[in-house]
Amino acid sequence: MEYIALTGIADSLIEVLKKHHLRTLEIRSPQNFVGVLGLNVGDNVLLTSTSLQDLMDGTQGLIAKVVQKQISVHSIVNSNDFYVEERESVSARIQLQCRCMARVRNVISSELGKPIRVDAREISCYEAR
Repeated sequence: MEYIALTGIADSLIEVLKKHHLRTLEIRSPQNFVGVLGLNVGDNVLLTSTSLQDLMDGTQGLIAKVVQKQISVHSIVNSNDFYVEERESVSARIQLQCRCMARVRNVISSELGKPIRVDAREISCYEAR
């Protein structure tokens, strides 16, 4: 089945999601942010600790269902007598519900600026490799 993949997610976060089944993540990395923009509530997403550059057939990850999605913009203004500096940052918060483990069969698309798409299959805890 085809999934949008979020890469470079901390192993510890994936383990917490496996144990607690429902967690909210804040996504700030540009490539994962683009992936989140392509998701809707109810979609499934593949999370992996593997970096985008190392993503390949056989990579393991966690499939989770998107329960909530929120995009937010933060503006910060600093000023003194000489200058005014304004910065903005955009982040996405997604609440995920753990479904199962999966293994990537094929990386469909990993273009910069577009969601990372993979073909993955669910694996049971009894499969050894």
